[in-house]
Amino acid sequence: MRTHKVTFATLAVVAGLSLTACQNDDDAAARTDPSNVATASPSSEAPASGGSDSGGTDSASPEASSGGKDDSAGTGTDDQGTAAKCRTDGLKITAIDNFIDGDRDGTVAVEMKNTGGQDCVIAGFAGVDLKTNAGTLSAERKGAPGDPYVLKTGKTIAFSVTYPLNETGGSGVRITGLVVTPPNETKPVTLPWPGKPSLPVTDGSGEPVRVGPIGSAGQGG
Repeated sequence: MRTHKVTFATLAVVAGLSLTACQNDDDAAARTDPSNVATASPSSEAPASGGSDSGGTDSASPEASSGGKDDSAGTGTDDQGTAAKCRTDGLKITAIDNFIDGDRDGTVAVEMKNTGGQDCVIAGFAGVDLKTNAGTLSAERKGAPGDPYVLKTGKTIAFSVTYPLNETGGSGVRITGLVVTPPNETKPVTLPWPGKPSLPVTDGSGEPVRVGPIGSAGQGG
C-alpha cells in the first residue's frame, strides 16, 4: 500500500494541507507502563494512509530490538511452517502511554494480544496514523525489522510510537485518535490516543512521529 509523508509545517496551514508520508528505520528500546490503557476492537473503517499491508515483508535483521516481547509468547524461528499470519480479527490491540518525565520525546506502546485461538506469525512494521485536527499524520518507520515471530495464542507482543513533545506553550496540533494496521493486513483498528494531547507546530525541521518494528516498545530514543 502506498505511504505518504506529512510535515508539521503543513499541519500549521490546515487550508493548504497536503499529506504525504514515508517510513524510516531505526532501533526502539523496551519499556512498559500499566497505566492509561486505550483499547478498541477491529474496525471495518478503510485503512488510513499509514496502514500498510507490506509492513511484514521487509528483510529480516538481527539488529532489531526485542524490547516489550514476552519470552514465553513464542519464537522468532520455530513453527513458522504451520502457523498462519496474524490477522486483525485475531488480535486485541491496545495503546498505553509510556512517557517518563525527563524523556526528550513522548512514547506510546502499542500491544497486540493473540486472541484468535491459534498461534500466528507476525513481523515487520504496523501501519500507524495519528488523527489530528489538521488531518491525518502517518508515522515514519524507525529501526530494523526482526525475524518473523510466532505469537502463541493468548500472548502479547508490542511496538513503540514516539512523537515530539509540544513545549511551545501554544495549543499545537491536537491529536484525536490512533489508527493501527497490523503487518500484512489492510484492516485497521482505531484507538483513543493515550499520549500527550498535542504535537508542536513547526517549520518542518522538528522530529517526526515514528513507529518501531514489531517486538519493540517504549522510548524510541
